[in-house]
Amino acid sequence: MNRKLLLLILSDVLILSSFGLIAPIFALFITDNLVGGSLVTAGLATTIFLATRSVVQLPLSLYIDKQHHKTRLLIFGTFLIITVPFIYLIAKSVYTIFIAQVIYGVGAAFAYPTWFTLFTSYLDKKHKGFEYSLWSTSIGIGTAISAFLGAEIANSFGFKFLFFVVGFFAFLGFLILLFLDVKHRKRK
Repeated sequence: MNRKLLLLILSDVLILSSFGLIAPIFALFITDNLVGGSLVTAGLATTIFLATRSVVQLPLSLYIDKQHHKTRLLIFGTFLIITVPFIYLIAKSVYTIFIAQVIYGVGAAFAYPTWFTLFTSYLDKKHKGFEYSLWSTSIGIGTAISAFLGAEIANSFGFKFLFFVVGFFAFLGFLILLFLDVKHRKRK
């Protein structure tokens, strides 16, 4: 298996699993801890992320396809994504969360299509099914475990500590992408 593919998968597992720590309880954080927080604003926060990502991602993907430095675009998008838990950490009102969701959406618009472009370029043509399955299974197991752990961490230590943990593990995933960029540039 291509080492760059393994780095890409490991980074994704760390980042997505870290965000999986907060996914099931994010609405609870918004309703119980923020000025203006309600179930409606929790739903709106998710809508803001998804709408931003969707609106920005499609036209941006045309630009990404033409670029030779895809790892740098992935790093930029991932950097935006990993700032989000730290914004959650300092949030006092839902408006701060809304801003974080826009940043998250723009970061995802850069990161997701770039990640998939790199992923498919690193695949071994004879083992595509296995390599896709390895990624999917790793993400599934990571987020399954993190969903429970996130609730336990928030319950035992509070949301602020949880957001720090999310940011820490997402940052580790980001560091792996920096290493991947070095390996990717050596190839050229």
